[in-house]
Amino acid sequence: MQTNLLQYKRNNIQTAPPEKLILLLYSGAIRFLSLAEEGLEEQNIEKVNTNVGKVQNILSELMASLAFEQEEMASSLFQLYEYMHSELTRANIHKDPKKIQSVKKMLTELRDAWKTAAS
Repeated sequence: MQTNLLQYKRNNIQTAPPEKLILLLYSGAIRFLSLAEEGLEEQNIEKVNTNVGKVQNILSELMASLAFEQEEMASSLFQLYEYMHSELTRANIHKDPKKIQSVKKMLTELRDAWKTAAS
């Protein structure tokens, strides 16, 4: 049963249109930041590091996927993603929940805006 669920999820991602993939990345990043926050509350450093790292990987993927034909928008998003990435580095080093919450808020706003634009 677990194998079927994983295969379903994999197929769903592989066949999703680009707009949906962006939403999935934003949602995944938000979920991982929630797990990082839990890790901070539990004083589970490994959980914090793992989940912050996952979000940083997602941000790197988002940066790599930008279409620079729309130069101004892509450049602004790149700078925002880069800022969030560096904030998460600082949050992870100092175990700062406020920085994690700040990045989570930005990603939530981006996801909500993207959801509205894609519909």
